[in-house]
Amino acid sequence: MEEKQTYTVSIYTENNIGLLNRISAIFQRRHINIESINSSKSEIKSVSRITLLVKITEVNMKKIIGQIEKQVEVIKAYYHLDEQIVYQESCLFKLSSDLLIDNDEIQNIINDSKTKVVNVNKEFFVLKKSGRKEEIEELYHVLEKHGIMQFVRAGRIAITKDKMDISSIIATYNK
Repeated sequence: MEEKQTYTVSIYTENNIGLLNRISAIFQRRHINIESINSSKSEIKSVSRITLLVKITEVNMKKIIGQIEKQVEVIKAYYHLDEQIVYQESCLFKLSSDLLIDNDEIQNIINDSKTKVVNVNKEFFVLKKSGRKEEIEELYHVLEKHGIMQFVRAGRIAITKDKMDISSIIATYNK
């Protein structure tokens, strides 16, 4: 039996209402969990890019890519292993401001983890961290014992190491 691997899926699309729902339904029908999702504009004018993170076999990944590309608004879909891409995740932590005053360890954690303070007031401060999922999870576990008031993590964003042929596909698509 083929082993499941983590794939980053990049889908170049027209920005239409309901498309994200239809794409997620393709995974849902196969009982595949989407671990993270991000949607943004791409490097190509009027083309959006959806980035998904899934754990799946390559056989199933190829089938799903075929189904995704059958959606009228989808221009092209790609899938990549971690070693083929440069990727990041971002997160925000909300912590009590008392920790900044009463706890030297917090300053060391901020400096050691390359975390940035993005907001401070009398009641709380907000830390921003970008990095790999493992780095963010490690920081979460360190901060957890100090009392995290709120936490949110954005979906993976990724850029391929190799050149992608999407621009030439778009040029053909626009003719």
